[in-house]
Amino acid sequence: MLSAAISFILTAGGVAFAGLRAYRRRFLSATRWFAVALLPAGIYLTGLFPLASTIAREFADWATKLVLDPRVWTGIALLGVSAVLLVTTRWVSRRGTPVEGAQERPAAAAAAPERPAVTPTPKAAPKKPAGGKREDALGDFADVEEILRKRGI
Repeated sequence: MLSAAISFILTAGGVAFAGLRAYRRRFLSATRWFAVALLPAGIYLTGLFPLASTIAREFADWATKLVLDPRVWTGIALLGVSAVLLVTTRWVSRRGTPVEGAQERPAAAAAAPERPAVTPTPKAAPKKPAGGKREDALGDFADVEEILRKRGI
């Protein structure tokens, strides 16, 4: 019975506040307040208050056990040690340090034949017209072309 009174008082207060917002010509805000004001009555009429109180009670019990129970802290410590070990082994394996007891890999059958490095052949620079501007659309990229030519690209 108390939950019915509380829910309908909350709904009436929310509707009154929404009415004040509408009176001040803030219709969007008034609509939001009206929508929120309908929630307590809707929750009571659908019978969800017992469910909500059960969820709140269970959450409070869990939080109390989290703070006060040494078994929970032992579990948290074990999870932390596990995470540290997993991260450490991943870090060690990336560094290439061999693990004890691991078999060495067999050597490759033969070394790969050496290939000479490919050197680019220098290309002749295109001649610029006498006017100082290039005739193609890439006239602004002449300095970029010069740098690439020096690098052999």
